[in-house]
Amino acid sequence: MSPMPPPRPARSAAVVAALFSLDPAGLGGIWVRAPFGPARDGFVEHVRALLPAGAAMRRVPAGIDDGRLLGGIDLAASLAAGRRVMAAGLLAEAAGGVLVLPMAERLDRALCARLALAQEGRFGAIALDEGIGPEERLAPALADRMAFALDAADLAAPRARSRGLGAARRRLARMRMGDGVAEALCHVAAQLGIFSLRPVILAMRAARAAAALAGRRSAGEEDAMLAAQLVLAHRATRLPAAAEEDAPPEPPPPEGRDEEMDSAAPETPGEQAADRVLDAARSALPPELLAALLLGQGRRGQAGGRAAAPAAATAAHGRPLGARPGRPGREHGLALVETLRAAAPMQALRRRERPDHPGRVIVLGGDFRVRRHQAPVRSVAIFAVDASGSSALNRLAEAKGAVQLLLADCYVRRDQVALLAFRNRGAELLLPPTAALARARRSLAALPGGGATPLASGIDAARDIALGARRRGNRPLLVLLTDGGANIGRDRQPGRAAAAADARAAASACAADGIPALLIDTAPRPNAFAAELAGAMRARYLPLPFADARALSRAIRAEQAA
Repeated sequence: MSPMPPPRPARSAAVVAALFSLDPAGLGGIWVRAPFGPARDGFVEHVRALLPAGAAMRRVPAGIDDGRLLGGIDLAASLAAGRRVMAAGLLAEAAGGVLVLPMAERLDRALCARLALAQEGRFGAIALDEGIGPEERLAPALADRMAFALDAADLAAPRARSRGLGAARRRLARMRMGDGVAEALCHVAAQLGIFSLRPVILAMRAARAAAALAGRRSAGEEDAMLAAQLVLAHRATRLPAAAEEDAPPEPPPPEGRDEEMDSAAPETPGEQAADRVLDAARSALPPELLAALLLGQGRRGQAGGRAAAPAAATAAHGRPLGARPGRPGREHGLALVETLRAAAPMQALRRRERPDHPGRVIVLGGDFRVRRHQAPVRSVAIFAVDASGSSALNRLAEAKGAVQLLLADCYVRRDQVALLAFRNRGAELLLPPTAALARARRSLAALPGGGATPLASGIDAARDIALGARRRGNRPLLVLLTDGGANIGRDRQPGRAAAAADARAAASACAADGIPALLIDTAPRPNAFAAELAGAMRARYLPLPFADARALSRAIRAEQAA
């Protein structure tokens, strides 16, 4: 009889805080995905109280420049001394301690890259993520370096001050790994679809910290189970059962062998321990992640023809990108502090060369620094609705209701929406990209149904809108609602074979341009041609009979985040 799997544990914030305080630099950090409030602030203060005496905790302010982050010239001291005086940066101040990252989901990607490079073994981090949807998340480079992840529900449990942390830190310095612990954690990571070595290393460090906290001299199976639950479970990209199904079948035994020789070899103790650790990790899968994996909507990369996000456009207003040499003008304002910092080291020499300027700060053209800003990147959801007679007969009214909810969801996220319909001989743009929800609803409500299905014309028109949105620096998403009944070609002539060929060509053009797309099949039963069309577009395929408005909303969010 196989052993019962351990009960699902709560991702205890108290346990995470205690483990992290033992080895903040080694464990990387804690990703806290929760809104601003007393529970989140109380958790940060709890971690501060558990850190050893003298360990620093520094907060990274929004829009921090490289000089304050990495260290550089102390402007006031340099101007007073007439020579270059260096000052330590925030990263140096946090060495051996903890760096707190407020609004981590909005951190500039360049700043995230600098933090990721500097973090390795030097300091821990607490990333405070206030993102609402899946498109607002901590940068993968930082998330991969953080052992633990907590959400608002995890912070609700009461916290008590852990005792014996000093003795646990002394034990951690001499801690050994028990037999099979590393192999068991590697086995769990492979079964959960985690193929990066960094989470496994973090899990081993968490197991060592758990053993030290429990008063043991070496990390064993119990510590590996806790590490798998806290470090590996939330990183799963597939269910363990999927890995077993993918395993090749064993070859049949040769004929004539003795029955006793055919019996399977018993599992070794190491294999049994690995299975128990895997059961522990499976029991700790977060409910929302488990539901996504069961639906086959696990985390995806940028493969499969997806185009990269549009490059950040510079503007006079927006998120600061930092200062660089240049002349101030209409697009780039003067960065006064950075300009003075560049001029400060040369003041003693310049004053000797220009004695007629006593007591003045001499700034030359090469000292000028300008501030750049990143214009916000909007998502543009382009709804292309099949309003032909077959679609209207099938489920156009239901599709309208689903699109109404999707439009409201886009409005909440401050995305733009565009609406076009195709019927009879062509496509009609009912609403250009806009954030006005009322106009979109009125246009959708007035959408008539009936006529032939010029599917290729509808895809071409939606593609043109998507390319235009991309040229303006936005991120397009094409949402195509159709029953797949194409019968009008690009030449506006009837004929199902030619219309289907034109629709495939239009879909392939969207894929070649790397336009993210979602195809919603509105037929009463899943249409084979609609599924084929989704494959040609490299789009996600959703048959409407099996997807309500909530599922469609989640699918659009996932596509916009991909």
